[in-house]
Amino acid sequence: MIIVGGGVSGAALAALLAKRQVCAAGRVAVVAERAAQPPLPGADWDLRVFALSRASERLLRACGVWDQLPRQRRFAYQRMCVWDAQGSPGGSASLSFDAAQLAEPNLGHIVDGRALQWQCWQAARSSGAALIDGRSSAVTVGDAEVTLRLEDGRELRAQLLVAADGTDSKCRELLRIGSAGHAYHQDALVAHVRTARAHQNTAWQRFLPTGPLAFLPLDDGRSSIVWSAARHRAAQLRAMSADALGAEVTQASGEVLGECTLTTPVLSFALKLQYALEYARPRAVLLGDAAHVVHPLAGQGLNLGLLDCAALVQVLGEAGGPQNFGDYSVLRRYERWRRSENLLAAGALDGLERLFTNADPVSTGLRTVGLAMVAKVPALTQGLARRALGLSGDVPDFLARY
Repeated sequence: MIIVGGGVSGAALAALLAKRQVCAAGRVAVVAERAAQPPLPGADWDLRVFALSRASERLLRACGVWDQLPRQRRFAYQRMCVWDAQGSPGGSASLSFDAAQLAEPNLGHIVDGRALQWQCWQAARSSGAALIDGRSSAVTVGDAEVTLRLEDGRELRAQLLVAADGTDSKCRELLRIGSAGHAYHQDALVAHVRTARAHQNTAWQRFLPTGPLAFLPLDDGRSSIVWSAARHRAAQLRAMSADALGAEVTQASGEVLGECTLTTPVLSFALKLQYALEYARPRAVLLGDAAHVVHPLAGQGLNLGLLDCAALVQVLGEAGGPQNFGDYSVLRRYERWRRSENLLAAGALDGLERLFTNADPVSTGLRTVGLAMVAKVPALTQGLARRALGLSGDVPDFLARY
């Protein structure tokens, strides 16, 4: 099997295939343009952090990654509070989630991006996968195998090609699989901040007319912010001094955690909704960001990609052997399973983004009434939380054992 993409999803897939004994050691190749790099000793938290669900935690346990993550680079949070800019935390236009109400130890973990990618890469190496530096230049699908040609002329052949090479997937392009979606005309700004008040092991998110501002708690008392702002507003924020931007974050958060002080530089990236029109072709499949990109307002992007990995491993494990891995009928099972789940998530997140960034009176009223109604039905709020944790929905069976 050839996996193109050495990010978290691609490397975790390689490790999981071996741990689940779906592929024999040495029968998987991971092709990446750049090898993962280890975190530097004493380095600060990476600017990229991920909010990982229980399902993602279980998958990472299954492939031997979770226990290798440094404890100071993963932080369990207990609560989450979401509110509209027109209201206040705990008010009628807010939602609160608590792990205790779900009889769960936490609502998930905030994990350092560099540490996670490095440990997934190490797990792929330990599984016996061949780690190959290279850039894809051509894909040829035959009756018996698929051939990946690299820019330096090397060719790799296998029963199945997995495209896990990100948002601008070269493999998706080479397979001539189209995509649809739209730009949000927003940039997400990320940084770490120290706050005057403790984060209380709580993830906080305020919906502003120009986009949501989230605070993700870190183990050292700081929070990682993700501020999705209209592009012109994001440009203004990026041009500010650290002190001025900290003051803007304080005001935009409604001072929920008091004064905010930046402790890192600011990173930004453009936001869009994108989904592949197909996930499967004979001898080829897409997963992760190559298949779907969603708004980060609920932190579900990587979680969806890791569920893709688990679903593909389960489908291939039931295929009757590696000789059947490339059969379109087998790969269509994976496509039907994950495409429907991912489109449902993408549509829900897109709808939330549109509803909360629309300032007209009708949308404002709908938000207030809707949040108040959901807050009054504990079974509904708990259902939403369990879905976000990956404890309900069409989740691969074997994850429940971890």
